[in-house]
Amino acid sequence: MHVVVGATGATGSVLVRELLARGEKVRAVNRSGRAGLPEGVELAAADAANAEQMREICSGATAVYHCVRPPLPEWVGLYPRVHQSLISAAGSAGAVLVFADDTWMYGKVDRPMTEDMPYRPVANLGVLRAWLAEMLLAAHHRGDVRVAIARAGELYGPKVESMFGPTLFAGRRPIWFGNPDLPITPTYIDDFAKTMITLAVEPSAHGRVWHVPSGEPTTARKFASLIGPGKLLPVPTKAAKALGLVSTVARFGAEILYQFEQPFIVDSAKFTIRFGGTAIELAEGVARTVKWYRENPRRSLLPS
Repeated sequence: MHVVVGATGATGSVLVRELLARGEKVRAVNRSGRAGLPEGVELAAADAANAEQMREICSGATAVYHCVRPPLPEWVGLYPRVHQSLISAAGSAGAVLVFADDTWMYGKVDRPMTEDMPYRPVANLGVLRAWLAEMLLAAHHRGDVRVAIARAGELYGPKVESMFGPTLFAGRRPIWFGNPDLPITPTYIDDFAKTMITLAVEPSAHGRVWHVPSGEPTTARKFASLIGPGKLLPVPTKAAKALGLVSTVARFGAEILYQFEQPFIVDSAKFTIRFGGTAIELAEGVARTVKWYRENPRRSLLPS
């Protein structure tokens, strides 16, 4: 039994689909208990921060995937509670807990990011991400639960809300906050989900952080050129902060916009050497994402 918590979000929905394709039994968890999920999925309604509910739902699980992504304004209050709840639930079930993470804890870097890089966050959200990762790894080393952490570059794909999200794909003119000509590592959402599954089923992966395989670094300008003919509009980060910004991600994540004023290269050699696998070609990933936005115009509107 694979339990996907946050099953209707960008990462969770891909995990559900991929697990079903592999013939696995899947229990999908979200708050409402309603979702347009594929046939054959067991759907459960629960609050991920409610430890009692989650212990019941995760009973019998072999793997629990933590794909919960609270609204950014609620991260500080809610994320630690969700972590504690899922550590307890997966631990009581004897399941491995796989967490969908990002790179904000590394701070301002001057070289490609690797898993052994020290945490030097320069923003409150980066401090939070560092603490959350350490909470999980400490629980693993105490023996409370088996843990693996999948850490992605800047995500893109269907449903994804990121700097490679609606501001590039949904507007008449693509917008980029930061320097569009610096190298950056985009990670396709399907590659993120597949990596999480590998970490769940490979015992040698447990107790560690792993960077998700991605294609070669590109630039925001080159990325935008694959979307369509619209000319990219760069917005300096200082101006973006002063304007209040146009999206929830940018508004509440303004403090981490420094990442887009420096090279943002994520090295995933550790994973590919150990487990193999390749990332989707960038042009193919962008084409799939463009198709999704065209087929879901209401869901792809720029966030307010």
